[in-house]
Amino acid sequence: MLTAFAPGNEEGGVRALICGISGQDGAYLARLLLDKGYEVWGTSRDAQIGGFANLVWLGVRDHVRLESMAGNDFRSVLNVLRRTDPQEIYNMAGQSSVGLSFEQPVETLESIAAGTLNLLEAIRFLDKPIRFYNAGSSECFGDTGGCAANEEAPFRPRSPYAVAKSTAHWLVANYRDAYGLHASTGVLFNHESPLRPERFVTKKIVAAAVRIARGERSRLTLGNVHIKRDWGWAPEYVDAMWRMLQQPNGSDFVIATGESHTLEEFAETAFAQVGLDWREHTDLSEALKRPTDLAEGLGDASRAEEVLGWSATYRMPDVVKAMVEAEWTSSERR
Repeated sequence: MLTAFAPGNEEGGVRALICGISGQDGAYLARLLLDKGYEVWGTSRDAQIGGFANLVWLGVRDHVRLESMAGNDFRSVLNVLRRTDPQEIYNMAGQSSVGLSFEQPVETLESIAAGTLNLLEAIRFLDKPIRFYNAGSSECFGDTGGCAANEEAPFRPRSPYAVAKSTAHWLVANYRDAYGLHASTGVLFNHESPLRPERFVTKKIVAAAVRIARGERSRLTLGNVHIKRDWGWAPEYVDAMWRMLQQPNGSDFVIATGESHTLEEFAETAFAQVGLDWREHTDLSEALKRPTDLAEGLGDASRAEEVLGWSATYRMPDVVKAMVEAEWTSSERR
């Protein structure tokens, strides 16, 4: 097993700061780091009133320390870094929905691009050996057209979200090259878990399948079911993030399963898991289709396997099965 490289704090463990700890990836990463003996700090826009449901769901809410931070305010970012004094920073903050980015392009660019720049500049200003991970996105590649994208593939962003993530990616590369920061971007393809909010189509499908199987008279409405995505398992993907910061130098890595499936296959698998035929309970709507929807996203994570010793074990059917089982259990408690 890999061991944490960064020097420890006074308690003997490594101190990590997770920016955007309340989201899916932030929560799973917090659990992973706690299991490794880290002292974990996390930021949110308002840590005093946040419910942090994902941390509660994973049973780690009481084991992390929380700070309020406005990512687009440099002074706020700098003050949090001074107070927490981390050896590792994981940046998962910012608006996370492609669809919402079309409705809120300015907020999306500010929260992702400006937020990343402020963290990088604060690290440079403090002049400490802080290791920085940036959450990139496969959306930067645009449509991969059936070819698996690796670290050399060109960016063709087709949404405000993808433009913002592309900007953040190149900011990280620039600070790494120009200032010598240990900074890495993980270009992650789609990765799911029970912690996905229902505004994401994967969770929408899973939740609908369980509700209908339990007797609710409702229907699922989807847009383009022919799009193809490379779907992985979020708890595995946060392990790749950690491994990036244990390397001697910062670098960028594509994280993916190497397999793509249609949204129709995802829905079929989810409904079959509860004994239903998805076609009997689903309506297709032209209104839910976007002209910039990517036809296919497919990644090549061979470099991550070679350098980090990381590879995905969950494939789409495994991911769907785990999500349906968790949703079924959760629905029993309601």
